[in-house]
Amino acid sequence: MQSNNPVFRRSEEFQRSGANAYGNQTYPGNGGGYPGYGQTDPSTWGTGTPGTPTHTTDQGRMTIDSVVQKTGISLAVVIVAALATWILTPEITPETGISGNLLLAVMVGSLGAFALSMVNSFKRVISPALVLVFCAFEGVALGALSKMFDVRFGDGVVSGAVIGTFAAFAGTLAAYKVFDIKVGNKFRMIVMAAVFGMVGLSLMELVLSMFGAGLGLFGTGGLGLLTAIAGLVLGVFMLVMDFDFVEQGIRNGLPERESWRAAFAMTVSLVWIYTNLLRLLAIFSQD
Repeated sequence: MQSNNPVFRRSEEFQRSGANAYGNQTYPGNGGGYPGYGQTDPSTWGTGTPGTPTHTTDQGRMTIDSVVQKTGISLAVVIVAALATWILTPEITPETGISGNLLLAVMVGSLGAFALSMVNSFKRVISPALVLVFCAFEGVALGALSKMFDVRFGDGVVSGAVIGTFAAFAGTLAAYKVFDIKVGNKFRMIVMAAVFGMVGLSLMELVLSMFGAGLGLFGTGGLGLLTAIAGLVLGVFMLVMDFDFVEQGIRNGLPERESWRAAFAMTVSLVWIYTNLLRLLAIFSQD
């Protein structure tokens, strides 16, 4: 199964073609032909003591339960880090305004999450520790950002974005299963190109803003509304791709550790949806 998504493309198991180098059909369980059937290559012959059984290490396979468990842990780390950041950072008042610590939390969290998202996306062997550290950085950034939006646009913006994010997840999953959505290579290529394009625009906007020449692409104006809607749609498409890869991974018998890769991908998609919903609700809440 080939993938255009860099998160999954780095996984060797996702690239299995269904047969090994000697033409034997591979099956979920070991990635090679069953021993004793069609193996004619001398390199596969055992050399141990006759009668001694050969043991192979099986660390388990990806299942729906393992993906749900890892995704739940990842989201829990994001939520805990966000709540801790919200509580521990200074209150925003008309007199004090937004503190430097809050802005620092947004910057450090965002940069740390972006760097680790690149590492996790292109890392061949997924690291659960790096996934959880990414979630912690993401939570710090989201906690500080949500606190600023809460003060500026009202209490209902943050809670509405949280509810909307989980509603989008449930609705997308239901649509994926009910309508039996199939994900093709062309769809994956278009979505990933759009995602990288959006990331490029955000980096360009950041650089321009540092020199006082921002275009307002991710603000609360007309251009911000367009990018927020586009980002929300992309987030839903990313979830569809995540569901497809999980389904294909379970069917192909991927190792259980790949559940962390799926959890990382879905966490990225959910955060993407949340931030764009947050901006949309903020725009609509303006007088």
